[in-house]
Amino acid sequence: MRYLNVNRYLLHKQSTISEDVFELEKKMKSILDQKISGISFSPYLEGQDPSVKSIISHEQIADRLEIIRPYTHWVRTFSATNGNEEVPRIAHEKNLKTLVGAWIDSDEENNELEINNIIEIAKNGHADLIAIGNEVLLREDLEVEQLIDYIKRVKAAVPHVPVGYVDAYYMFVNYPEIVDACDVIFANCYPFWEHCALDISVEYMKKMYELAVKHAKGKPVVISETGWPTKGEQYGGAVPSYENAMRYFINTYEWANQENIHLFYFSSFDEIWKINHEGEYGAYWGLWDKDGKYKFKK
Repeated sequence: MRYLNVNRYLLHKQSTISEDVFELEKKMKSILDQKISGISFSPYLEGQDPSVKSIISHEQIADRLEIIRPYTHWVRTFSATNGNEEVPRIAHEKNLKTLVGAWIDSDEENNELEINNIIEIAKNGHADLIAIGNEVLLREDLEVEQLIDYIKRVKAAVPHVPVGYVDAYYMFVNYPEIVDACDVIFANCYPFWEHCALDISVEYMKKMYELAVKHAKGKPVVISETGWPTKGEQYGGAVPSYENAMRYFINTYEWANQENIHLFYFSSFDEIWKINHEGEYGAYWGLWDKDGKYKFKK
């Protein structure tokens, strides 16, 4: 299985949310003021790029965390090197809980740094949840057995912290042995990347989550990423826009809060460095822009 077929889920549901931009802005801010469960956090500034190992400073981490601190309970990180290893400690100092990620790919030397650092972070008490790898199997960077070895190694070193792995929801159907290795399942659920129109997007996202839960063997499932971009070209039936990003956010959190779903929204800030890797599609998913200014108030 690769993914759900969006055409099976054309449920004739229309968004019941207001078309009035002012009302959307007001509702979205109201949800944020009550704090969302979690948000992805990447502190890279314009001109920095993790693919060339840009070093991030304590100051920029603290400044960026301070912007989002009033609006979220948790932050999720993606790496434990090049300065990112300081994020969990600084987040805890700001009373934020942490899902700490290790970036795992085909660079085995760097993988060792990531694994050693994340074990150290957890031993120092700054990891509330751990994610070993992000979409490693989707990118086909490693064999599943290699990934499981990393997961088992971290679980043995820090048995007091739940350890899981992040990938697209359907990869946990394709690789049940990954489910066996994890304490918790971190499922990325993006209707946008499956060409889904906004009006049925949250219903479709629920189907993604339900599929992950069905194959999780009773283990907890966290939605580790979902979101909608404000800018970019139309992607099948999915249309990036200022209004659609607000509608997706509001509909998502109305469901997640009602059902008590642990969900990390993607993302905190626009990431301009992604234009060089994913085009315009990848850069404009933030609730705040590249300079840290809240985007949803005209």
